[in-house]
Amino acid sequence: MTEQTTSTPADRAARERWVRKARGGITRYRVMAWVTGTLLLVLCVEMLLKYAFDAPDGVMRWLEWIPFAHGWVYVVYLVTVFDLWATMRWRLGRLVTMALAGVVPVMSFVLERRVHAQAQARVAALAAEPDAAA
Repeated sequence: MTEQTTSTPADRAARERWVRKARGGITRYRVMAWVTGTLLLVLCVEMLLKYAFDAPDGVMRWLEWIPFAHGWVYVVYLVTVFDLWATMRWRLGRLVTMALAGVVPVMSFVLERRVHAQAQARVAALAAEPDAAA
């Protein structure tokens, strides 16, 4: 015999709040992963110009903002990573991997796709959960 659980209005409201929060966290994470990854690639180009090609000072003056921008954007990225990680209640290894993705070129793009797919699947499964009381 299967036991059927009934969902109270408070349970449904809590689930809806979590789904809304998770969807917002996923969106914020996706945006910051792309911005951080793009700035990291620009930073790599800037470093190549500076150290490998010994670009003239005139060119480097136009590019000196890039390391600072990436640093601050990375801080915002870490906040969004932590928010999504805490909301989804993933393991600590996932947090470390997501944090490292902001400093390894191209990794943020690859990991963003994987994290997005897994998070969306989890949110969709919870959102589609039938209400036994309804």
